[in-house]
Amino acid sequence: MSLKLYFHPLSSFCQKVLTALYEKDLTFEKVLVDFMDPVARASFSEIWPICQFPLLRDERRGKTVPESSLIIEYLDLHYPGTARMLPVDPELAFEARRLDRFFDLHVQVPMQKIVTDNFRPDGQHDSFGVEQAKQKLRTAYDILEKELTGKIWATGNHYTMADCAASPALYYANLSVPLGAEHPTIAAYLDRLMNRPSFARAVEEAKPYFGLRPE
Repeated sequence: MSLKLYFHPLSSFCQKVLTALYEKDLTFEKVLVDFMDPVARASFSEIWPICQFPLLRDERRGKTVPESSLIIEYLDLHYPGTARMLPVDPELAFEARRLDRFFDLHVQVPMQKIVTDNFRPDGQHDSFGVEQAKQKLRTAYDILEKELTGKIWATGNHYTMADCAASPALYYANLSVPLGAEHPTIAAYLDRLMNRPSFARAVEEAKPYFGLRPE
């Protein structure tokens, strides 16, 4: 099997890549990386010393590709499968990349700050940083409420890489900072994302690990 994905089902960035792979209906091998296991962590660090997932290994082409957005673009270039995640039109492709970056940097990152603070030892929590992250999420929600008005998917009528990014970003962010009545457009968009078979599959596969996510 040429493609091998190093991942964890609970990781939002891994779910982003899984969603793209399922959209494309590609055959690939899953390698679950448990950072709590010193042996597994050491083994993974030999492949990618940065020690972050997702990581794609393409045995056929001898390539190792890190980072969720780069992995999806790499798949579009070499393994398009049944669906492309970047539009052919350069303007729409730019929009897909722009919104992909927005969901990663302004929804995923503050969401992860809120969640990972729960893993800090007693007495070392960053309440100020968490409150800042929550405010950033609320600001991002306000921007997206306007951005997504009149659209089915992030860039319009076609599902793209931006929607792959939005799916886990909004799903987990909504658990930390719930969407209110003032964000009906985002709520409807999230509902469409949740019902997309590709992302629904990624969420279903993550369910056995939900107990590891702190409330």
